[in-house]
Amino acid sequence: MQNTTFALRGNIFYTPAPGSLAVHPESWLVCEEGRVAGVFPSLPGRYAGVEVHDHSGKLILPGLVDLHAHASQYAYRGLGMDLELLQWLEQNAFPEEAKFARAGYARQAYALFARQLAASATTRACIFATLHRPATLVLMEQLEAAGLVCFVGKVNMDRNSPDILREAGPAAALAETRRWLEESRRFVRSRPILTPRFTPSCSDELMAGLGGLQREYGVPLQSHLSENLSEIAWVKELCPGADFYGQTYSRFGLFGGFCPTVMAHCVWSGEAERALMKENGVFIAHCPQSNMNVSSGVAPVKSYLMEGQKVGLGSDVAGGAHLSLFRAVTDAIQSSKLRWRLVDQTVPALTLPEALYLATKGGGEFFGKVGSFEPGYEFDAIVMDDAALPTTRACSLPERLERMVYLSDGAPCAKYVQGRRLF
Repeated sequence: MQNTTFALRGNIFYTPAPGSLAVHPESWLVCEEGRVAGVFPSLPGRYAGVEVHDHSGKLILPGLVDLHAHASQYAYRGLGMDLELLQWLEQNAFPEEAKFARAGYARQAYALFARQLAASATTRACIFATLHRPATLVLMEQLEAAGLVCFVGKVNMDRNSPDILREAGPAAALAETRRWLEESRRFVRSRPILTPRFTPSCSDELMAGLGGLQREYGVPLQSHLSENLSEIAWVKELCPGADFYGQTYSRFGLFGGFCPTVMAHCVWSGEAERALMKENGVFIAHCPQSNMNVSSGVAPVKSYLMEGQKVGLGSDVAGGAHLSLFRAVTDAIQSSKLRWRLVDQTVPALTLPEALYLATKGGGEFFGKVGSFEPGYEFDAIVMDDAALPTTRACSLPERLERMVYLSDGAPCAKYVQGRRLF
């Protein structure tokens, strides 16, 4: 049984606002009943005698939040990177996801994903499974056992999909989704999230039914939006009455407002779509590596921050080849530099504190008060040891943090979720 009140000692960092980096050298971070009580230069007397986890010399950060990953695609990460999105889906994603109809394969593949995610710096994630209800429950069980807090979605797709990966019409898809929502009630940390794959794979009848389920069950929703130019053109053919891609969700009540919504990519979202996202509080999952790998483009993520959009980061495994969100942080910075240099020099590139904000508090807001060490936030923390990154240079704490983000493999030496120490 873990103590409900304890303290961590070490070099503490967090980003209370975009571009703002709080640095507390050799300080005390107190967890009280699963929430942050505060960061202190010395341990306050009222906490005398509490258990102290001494990480002196190491770097302590909020746990990282992955707003978009495909657990069913983990096995083939790093493959098919010469293809654009729609071809990549046909040749890689759909054949692999069809295998999850077999319970044994699903258990083996999801065990690999859950182990790797648990060992990473990620403490919370929004995850796509597949359309298979039993396999999705297997994934939820394994993530629950790993101690992570995740939204997990049974994917819906009833059109424009191969026979081996298409639900038998909207009524059958909705019935399976309802059954899955009911069966998900037994989990505490693995929470259900409605998951229409994207507009091309979901009929209007299915989308309307998902809108009804969302209002009935009050669950959030995740999908893809304006990722690729070929995809956007396809949506326009399928939905000629929509002024922009986001309307194909909003007309069914599936675009924020009533329940939290996260849309992955938003590389090519125009002015009207962006205005509706901001009005409805839709979260953007920025997936820089995937956007580059499948030739989608470079999303204007700095502009989104300046507009006041809700933005976090996603690994988008396996469109993104790396599960590490530290890699997503550096990819976000580097791709934004290219956008500034080659596309729009009026908008500066992301800085490291801004990108860390996206990976912590920015994405964490989708889960509530998550992703910061401000008092009252849920206690998610990772401890990073940069001793394995030797240098002859005497580095300041911000410099040590920067080197760790760019050079480490992303594996923490200690990890805490909701005040529970996982390792």
